[in-house]
Amino acid sequence: MNLDNMSVSVQQQDFDVSAELRRLRDQSAQVGAVASFVGVVRDINDSQTVSVLELEHYPGMTEQSIADIIIMAGERWQLVGARVIHRVGKLLPTDQIVLVAVTSRHRGDAFAACEFIMDYLKTRAPFWKKEQTEEGARWLDARSADQAAVDRWEQSD
Repeated sequence: MNLDNMSVSVQQQDFDVSAELRRLRDQSAQVGAVASFVGVVRDINDSQTVSVLELEHYPGMTEQSIADIIIMAGERWQLVGARVIHRVGKLLPTDQIVLVAVTSRHRGDAFAACEFIMDYLKTRAPFWKKEQTEEGARWLDARSADQAAVDRWEQSD
């Protein structure tokens, strides 16, 4: 993958999925597939109503961690490009939180790389999440299901 066709943004503002996919797709005439994932803030977690999700990150380190994940995906699959946007700050239920988008010549590579990037993003990118619930604020720990998703990629090496 040409590293010029890879980009990472960690930002407070929302993003336009259609515009992001169009820019990614238009980078190369080699693109035959675009796969994407958009994560959205839920209004309930662990049976508790969530009113606000706050995300913090370590500037510079977070972007580099995400770039490293994209590079790992590019070493496994034939990618043309990749775009990751992750929001930080205070987010409300139904707000978009993350976009992972990948282009390749073929759909199999695009689907697999998109899922791989999202799985690694959940476990390796340095974000700290705090939920505001009816019972007060609580910091979120990593989920065992997220680690299990990464473990399956590592077992397939």
